Amino acid sequence: MSLHEDAARVLKEWPAPSPDQEQLRLAYLAHLAAHRDGMWKPCKEGHLTASALVIDPAGGRVLLTLHRKLKMWLQMGGHCEPEDASLAGAALREAREESGIARGLTLLPGGPVRLDRHGTPCAVHLDVQYAALAPAGAVAAISDESLDLRWFAYDEVPGVADASVVRLVERTRALL
Repeated sequence: MSLHEDAARVLKEWPAPSPDQEQLRLAYLAHLAAHRDGMWKPCKEGHLTASALVIDPAGGRVLLTLHRKLKMWLQMGGHCEPEDASLAGAALREAREESGIARGLTLLPGGPVRLDRHGTPCAVHLDVQYAALAPAGAVAAISDESLDLRWFAYDEVPGVADASVVRLVERTRALL
């Protein structure tokens, strides 16, 4: 199964938690149907991306990265790569690479947490957002894609991140 086919399957099977998320789910599926290259950065009409919020429920905190180019506190994530076998795998790869937590990260069961469509300098990103549970004692290490990497208590997130990250944290906490 190709990454494109996996993404379409994931989105077809995902139970959207709200009417606005259902509209995005359908828009993502329409995008994939219209663009065979809709998973890849060269697709200038937009492309799917995969991200994961690294969360430590026992510590009541999330790990955010200060994105080098966007200069915003965000969850880990980015473009899909040719070696990614699945959308979930792409999200987990991004979480490992950008958090520096090489072992023990596991995705929250049940598939994506939410969807978020946003503009970036390269194109519109159709982000499929997962949550990754951090192992006990996880030590994060900054990557070259970040200006900073920091754990934030849940109630600190609205003060540093935009509304999309706040919604991702809220939805993830509701699923825990």
